[in-house]
Amino acid sequence: MSVLEWISAVLILSGSALAFTAAIGIVRFPDTLTRMHAATKPQVVGLVLILIGTGIDIRHDINVWMLVLTGLFTIITAPVVAHLIGRTAYREQRHRDGLF
Repeated sequence: MSVLEWISAVLILSGSALAFTAAIGIVRFPDTLTRMHAATKPQVVGLVLILIGTGIDIRHDINVWMLVLTGLFTIITAPVVAHLIGRTAYREQRHRDGLF
């Protein structure tokens, strides 16, 4: 294996671990706001790491630009979705006591 293949493997495994911890956080956290944090932060970073690792692996293919577009779309839309979920949860008073 070349150095780039090792880097790709490490990035993909790291991204998978982050996505897995995000899934565990979504299941285990008690309320909407903490679940929202688990759904956005590590999930997006994990996906971006997986996309970078895959992009390194298929760097000479034309489909690498689809990975770039997927990453950009995720980075642009994830904060908007998190904001809307948080605002809706706050307005419906489904947040923890003492969190203002």
